[in-house]
Formats: sequence, structure tokens, C-alpha cells
Amino acid sequence: MSTATANRQLWRRGQRYLLGHSKPEQRRLRRQAEELRQESNSLFDRVGLRSGGRAIDIGCGPQGVLDLLSERVGSTGLVVGIERDDKSVAAARQFAAGRALRNVKVFQGDAAEVGLPGDIFDLVHARLVLVNIPNAEAVVGEMVRLARPGGMVASHEADYLPHLCDPPLRAWDRLFQIYRDYSSANGIDLFIGRRTHRLFHEAGLVDIEVNPVIHVYPQGHNRRTIFWEFLQKRARFDGGASAHRRLGVQRVTR
Repeated sequence: MSTATANRQLWRRGQRYLLGHSKPEQRRLRRQAEELRQESNSLFDRVGLRSGGRAIDIGCGPQGVLDLLSERVGSTGLVVGIERDDKSVAAARQFAAGRALRNVKVFQGDAAEVGLPGDIFDLVHARLVLVNIPNAEAVVGEMVRLARPGGMVASHEADYLPHLCDPPLRAWDRLFQIYRDYSSANGIDLFIGRRTHRLFHEAGLVDIEVNPVIHVYPQGHNRRTIFWEFLQKRARFDGGASAHRRLGVQRVTR
């Protein structure tokens, strides 16, 4: 069986979100929220969300940026979290309750069809959503629909172009190629970051700004082994070691 055929079969049995919704994935997303906290706060500084505003976090997962937005809009504002997976919705509600975020409400819904009226939010936000789903254009259109006239749409997305290893390592190149092939076979664009400005422009937005950020992860950093972890998640979801073989993954030790 070819890798591409196996990937398509994995996807049909899987979920629309490439990485699934397991408990390990929820823990990774909570860790990611802390790792990206400074970046998200910098983004919100540029947006200028004010007290009393309305904000929505699309694909918030178990935490997202609900706490950051809650602090900015204050007690007179409103923050809405949208998440497709019911367990992640429950986790996000528990997170909000545990932090006493009384201005936060979390609803179950699809990022491409939230189910809320349009033109009502001062800020519509999504972080690392488009790079993990096959229907990015539909989600972009929904984000634009939800923003009020004069409101802001903020997209914090990835582009895998600079995911390099230096000095060059064949194992790293192979792992990246496997992940790239798997993603492509399931309609995922790992290089969507460079296209986001065009997608939002085509959806009707004007006055678009782009702020590129590149990370260098030192040895021991959580995100240094991200490809391997992502492929492990998909393999476990599909049935353990047999899925590892179908994906062509082998652990490399040095």
C-alpha cells in the first residue's frame, strides 16, 4: 500500500482537525498556550481591543486565548470561544470557570459555520487553525462574516517553510517530508501562512497587515520534536504500531 493511499484511509477514519482531540493533544495545546502567550499578547496590543469589547476565539481548544481576551475586554465585555470537539468544549468551560472568567462563554460549533449572527464582534481571532484543517477558505469567510464593520480580524498562523535543521540531518528531512505528504494528502496546507493575507483580501478585508515571526528552538525545547509528536498522535489514533509503519515513520536514535 502506498503512503498516499494509507494517508487517505487514515484521514477518512480520523477527524477534520489533523491532530485529533485526545487528552495528550489537549495537554499539548495548553502547553502551547503558555509558549505563545507573549506572541498573542503582542498581537492583541497591535489590535487595540478595548474594555467592553466583544471578541471571539475560533477553534479555542481547551484554552486558546480565552484568558488573554477576557482580561482585555474586562467585566463589561464578552469573549466567546468556539470549539468543534465536545470534550475540548468541556475542558475550555472548566478552564474558564477555574479562572473565574465570568465574561467568557464557550460554545460547540464548526469554525466554518459558527452559528452566530454576523457583524457583531470587535475582534475575531484564530490561532494555528487554518494550518490544521482542509477548509481554510471557508473558515476565513466565516471569520470575516462575524466581524462588525470597523472591527478587526486577527489570524495567528504558521508557515512551515523555515522548519529547517542546521547542520542538515537526513532524518529530519525525511520526517518533514512524511509529515508534509500526510498533510497534503488530507487537504492541509502547511505553508498557508504566506497566503493568509491574500485569503482575507479575497474575503473582503482591506488594510491588511502582516507581521512575520521566526523561532529558533534550542535543544530540549518542547517544540523541537513537533513533527515526530504529531505523527505519533496520528499513529496512536489509528491503531498504534501498524499506523507507524503505514506512515513510514521510524524512530531515529543517535
